[in-house]
Amino acid sequence: MTVEIRPAPSDISAARDRILAVIFEQARDAALPFTPKELALEAWDGDRWLGGLTARITQRWMFLHLLGVARHAQGTGVGSRLMQAAEDEARARDLIGLWLDTYSFQAPGFYAKLGYEEVGRIPDYPPGQARIFLAKRLDGRPVQAP
Repeated sequence: MTVEIRPAPSDISAARDRILAVIFEQARDAALPFTPKELALEAWDGDRWLGGLTARITQRWMFLHLLGVARHAQGTGVGSRLMQAAEDEARARDLIGLWLDTYSFQAPGFYAKLGYEEVGRIPDYPPGQARIFLAKRLDGRPVQAP
């Protein structure tokens, strides 16, 4: 077999679909099929957008992909309300928990106040900072075994 590595075209959707097909097949073979679902929640004050979040649900966990609060709404509780709405949605779907990543210069303290536990970090991502991974189980148990 001759292997040639080359960049995918600028529209990577076909490459992504091929990769996902392999991943989904492997998960089915392990009797753990993926059934990903996307979720987006937004906060509004009348016709003024305050913030929103996007998430992906798979394997009974919700990955909080993006959370953003408009500058004029920061510090008003909008972020906490969006997070609570995501947790409510996760409970309604009988999920195990939620997880996310953030940066040390962003909001790790915000998530800690909401009960999220650090489960990992990558130092110097970006240089001098860290990328932090956090999770929260909905059954109240610790994320990491003692």
